[in-house]
This record gives sequence, structure tokens and C-alpha cells, in this order.
Amino acid sequence: MSTIDDLPVYDDLLDLLAQSADPERLRAFRLSDEKQTRLDGLLEKNREGTLSADESSELDNYERFEHLVRMLKARSLQKPQL
Repeated sequence: MSTIDDLPVYDDLLDLLAQSADPERLRAFRLSDEKQTRLDGLLEKNREGTLSADESSELDNYERFEHLVRMLKARSLQKPQL
């Protein structure tokens, strides 16, 4: 399975978003309390080995999303500060 790192198709979009985003707002981005609670619940069920197939897919989506956000934040840090 490919990861976002392996897919250069994301590069242009990540560059665009990193260049046009407010760096402070981007670096401060966090999941909403509701989504964070859901993620915590999925992670707990994963540790317990009780995830359903749908929940496993949902957790995978959270992981891909978090990876994308981390890459975006990293690119934002690399852009020249004015």
C-alpha cells in the first residue's frame, strides 16, 4: 500500500496550501474535541483488539489525515518567513 510520502501527486497541493496558509493557524491546527474523542476511542479499541472492519477503516482514514497534516505543517515551517 502506498503512503502519501510515496505519491508525488500530493506535492503540488501541499506546496500550495503551505504557501497560502497562515503559518501560525496551520501549526496550531488540532482536531475538534468531538473528533479527538472519537479517535481516542478508536485507538483504545485497537489496543484491545476489538475494532470492527468499519472502525479499522475509519482509524486508517484518521491516520492518513494526520500524516497529511504533519506534512503540511512541515512544509509550512520550510517556507521563508517574511
